Amino acid sequence: MNDDVNEVERLRARVAELENQPSAHGAGGTPARRTGHRSAWWAVSSAVLLTLACVLAPLSAVAVWANAQISDTDAYVQTVAPLAEDPAVQSAVADKVTVLIFDNLDIEQITTDALNTLAEQPNVPPRAAALLPGLAVPITDGVKSFTRDQVGAFVASPQFARIWEEVNRAAHTQVDKLLSGNEGGAVSAQGDTITLNLGPIVAQVKDRLVAQGFSLAQNIPPVDQSFVLVQSDAITSAQSFYQLLNNLGFWLPVIVVVLFVGGVMLARDRRRALLKGALGLTGAMIVLGVLLALARSWYVGATPADILTENAAGSVFDTLVRFLRTALRATAVLGLVLALAAFLTGPASGAVRTRSAFSAGSAVSGRGPRRPAGARAASVSGSTPTAPRCASAYCCWPGSC
Repeated sequence: MNDDVNEVERLRARVAELENQPSAHGAGGTPARRTGHRSAWWAVSSAVLLTLACVLAPLSAVAVWANAQISDTDAYVQTVAPLAEDPAVQSAVADKVTVLIFDNLDIEQITTDALNTLAEQPNVPPRAAALLPGLAVPITDGVKSFTRDQVGAFVASPQFARIWEEVNRAAHTQVDKLLSGNEGGAVSAQGDTITLNLGPIVAQVKDRLVAQGFSLAQNIPPVDQSFVLVQSDAITSAQSFYQLLNNLGFWLPVIVVVLFVGGVMLARDRRRALLKGALGLTGAMIVLGVLLALARSWYVGATPADILTENAAGSVFDTLVRFLRTALRATAVLGLVLALAAFLTGPASGAVRTRSAFSAGSAVSGRGPRRPAGARAASVSGSTPTAPRCASAYCCWPGSC
């Protein structure tokens, strides 16, 4: 008994001695303070790096997309190729070409002059001569309707798709030179606009109309009309942006990945940092998607109706940014996958239950039906297994009860 009392007193004295000693990591020592400062700086650095990665991620997506559209002519032609088959764009092109044709070919005046000449013929009865000038308007409307139908059939043909590709390829090459500071060719800066010469397109339409029997189309003179592409007061900034995209189009995504990985590695709780960073990445892509939707609404509303209808303008915008939308959706899904993985590996009750359920399901699927001991023994000895007796209402082997 005395030994037990002495042992207790000895332990109490030792505890008191340890409590009175200055802690190696307490107020009297600097390692704890230094460790705390270092952990705080690492936490701040991790938060800063992850924030920068989330902010730069949408910019990197836009940079890669714009760099491909501006620098790569083949990529641009592939992007705009579907517009040649879009009904809204075809209708807009057909309307513009039809108006341009009749601006250079006064069908009503030609019809009126022809009818007046016919009415003045001596062998025309006076009553018919008086009625002939009144046919000018319906004949003119019929010719315009025929011409519009022919132009519509042309823009819906494979030939138009080939011309559309050639025109866009030439235009993109000239825009690339223009943004690089080398003007000239089909695209040029005039006053405050950048224009595209439509003469070659009208010439192709003229040849088709003549081939379809509309001989009056031969009277269409060479057209020197242009289509406004963009205001030239932004050329200087566009040229600077073009150079920036050439420099950052490849490196900016790499920088984003380095920042994201660095932010996760510097964090004390890397799983939590991965979870927050992945959610931030997904949120950044959602913000970019919202901005694209707002930009589409602005573009459709700001485009004059005499240039493109709302449907055609919407189709043009959707076609040009479709690869950008695909990229941001893929990045958002990647962020969700990383966030889900970080959550499921954590200590949250939902994550623990999910892991337990998954483990139980894997164990059940990996475990085959239990064979009775008699069956196992019979398989070894070669004899016929005897049916085991069941101790409960549920048997371990199907049909054994």
